[in-house]
Amino acid sequence: MLTAAIAAFVGAAGLVAGGSGDARAAGGAVVLGEGELDIAPRPADGDLQLQIHDRSGAAPVVREPSTVVLHVPQLSLQYTPNPAANALGTTDLDTWQLNGWASEDLFAPEPGWKGTEAGGDTEVTLSGYDGPGDFGMFTYTQEMDWSDQAPDIHLGSTGEAPRSFTLSGDEERKLPVWMFTAEGVHRLTFTVTRGAATDTETLAVVVGDDVDPADVLPGDGSTPTAAPTPTGTMTPSPSPTATSPAAHVIARGHVDLAARKADGDLEFQVREGSAEDYDWYEPDEVVFHVTPVARRKIPQGYDFLGTPGDQVWWLPLSQHPDIVWPGWSTTDWAKREIDGRFTYRLDSVRGPGDVALFSDGSLGGTDVQVNSNDGLPDAATINADTHRHTYWAFTAEGVYRTTWTWSATLADGREVSDTETIAWVVGDDVDPSTVTPGAGDEPTATPTATGSPSLSASAPPSPPASSSGLPSASPTADPASSASGGVSTAGGSGSGGTDTGGGSVPGSTPTGGLASTGTGAAVLAGAAAAALLAGGTAVIAVRRRRTAR
Repeated sequence: MLTAAIAAFVGAAGLVAGGSGDARAAGGAVVLGEGELDIAPRPADGDLQLQIHDRSGAAPVVREPSTVVLHVPQLSLQYTPNPAANALGTTDLDTWQLNGWASEDLFAPEPGWKGTEAGGDTEVTLSGYDGPGDFGMFTYTQEMDWSDQAPDIHLGSTGEAPRSFTLSGDEERKLPVWMFTAEGVHRLTFTVTRGAATDTETLAVVVGDDVDPADVLPGDGSTPTAAPTPTGTMTPSPSPTATSPAAHVIARGHVDLAARKADGDLEFQVREGSAEDYDWYEPDEVVFHVTPVARRKIPQGYDFLGTPGDQVWWLPLSQHPDIVWPGWSTTDWAKREIDGRFTYRLDSVRGPGDVALFSDGSLGGTDVQVNSNDGLPDAATINADTHRHTYWAFTAEGVYRTTWTWSATLADGREVSDTETIAWVVGDDVDPSTVTPGAGDEPTATPTATGSPSLSASAPPSPPASSSGLPSASPTADPASSASGGVSTAGGSGSGGTDTGGGSVPGSTPTGGLASTGTGAAVLAGAAAAALLAGGTAVIAVRRRRTAR
C-alpha cells in the first residue's frame, strides 16, 4: 500500500515533467533500471494520454513512454514452476520477472498501473508486441492454493493469453508481475481506451544484460528523440593491460573449494565443473568474479550483513546461470580415513568490505558460519565424503583476498592442513583479467581484530583441533544440484555426498496472435511456487512484505 506521502505526489499536481541527471539511452531516452514507477492513463484536452509516473529518483517525474527504456536486469531471472502453464499451453522455464516473488530484495524496476487519474475505468490493451520471446502480465497472491487456483492473467503475447484488461478507476496502484521469456529488446505497444478517448504508446524494454540499454532507441525504435548536449569532451582511457595472463577467471558455473588427498597429506585445490567434466586448479591460479547479477538488497532478518535494503553481492544456495557457485568438497576422503570432521576456516580478508557464509537454520532463522565483520578467524566443520553449498555475501565492490585453511585429523592421529589465498573480484569496477591471483601484491593494511569494513588482514593462526559430532542444519529442499562428488543437493544434509553448511566451530556467529520475432515457449503466469520449491535462482526464504500482486 502506498504511504500518504507517495499517494500525495503521484497525483497530477505533485508531478513535474522532465528531469535531469538520469542515465541516458540512444536518442536521449531515460533508462529506468530500478525503483517505483506507475503507468497511468490521464485526461488531456478532451482525450486520453498514457504516461509514466517515475518515482525512482529524488523527485517524482512524469515521462512519456516513448522517451523511456525500461531495463529488466539479469538478476531478475527467476525459476518459474507454473501451475497455470498447462492451461495456457506453455512449459515451465526460468523467466525474467518484475514484481516477482523476490522483487523487494532486488535492484530492479517496480512498474505498476495507476487508474485513479483517468476519471473512471479504462480498458488497457496489448495492441502490439515485438521481441525475441514472449511477454505476459499477471497477478497472484502468496496465499493462493496452487493445487486448484491459477494467477489472474491480464495480458500476454501468446495465442492463449488475453489481450486486454480493465484498469479500475479506483485502482491506486495495481502491481502485476511482468514476465519475459527471453533476453533482448522487447517493444510493448499499449492502447488505453475510456469511452471515445484513446491513446497508444510503445514502451521499449531491454531484458537481461546481453544488450546495453544505453544503445537502444525508445518507443518503436524508429524515431530518436533529441540527444542531450555533451557537457565536455572525454579522452578515452587506454585499455587495461592484463598483469596476470596466467590467471584463470571463473565468473559462472560450479566450483568446489576442495580438500584433496596428496601422498597421505591434505591439499587445498579448486575444482571447476561437474563430476563428469571438470578441471583442477591451484587456488593461486584462479580469480573468482562475482558479476553484477549477484547484486541485491539485504533482506529483513539478515542484519549481520548490514542495514536491510542496502546493497550486497549475494551468491545463492542453488545454481544461477550467471553467478559463480562455490561449494566445499571432501569427496576425496572416506569417513574411515578421518577422526571426526574436516574444518575449513577463514583466517583473513583483505578487501573493501566483509565476507559472510551462511545457511538457513534448522529451526528457522539463519545459521551464520563465517562473518569477517565480527572478527576472524571463523570456521565451520564438514564430514568426509561430503559436498556442501552455502550462501555467500560480499558487502562492497572491489578486489578481495580471502585466506582459508582446510584441516583434519587423520584416523592414525596425524593432523593435516593446507592454507591458501583466493582472489575475488566483486562487481564490474575492476577487470578480473588484470588481477593477480592468490595473495596478490597490494599493500596489506594493519590487521583489524573486529573485522571492520575497511581493508583488514590477520596472520593465519595454527589450525584448531578438529571437532566431531557437531550439529548441522536441517536439509533445505532445492531442485538445483551439482553432480560433483556423486550426489549434491545445495544445502542438503547427511553423509556420503551432501552436507548442510551447519556445524560451526568457535569463532562463528550463529543467528536467528500478435506478431512476435523469435522463438521459445512462453511462460505467462505464476512465480509464487518458486519460493516453495526454492529453485534455480537467487530467491531465498525470507519474510515477504507484499501479499498481493
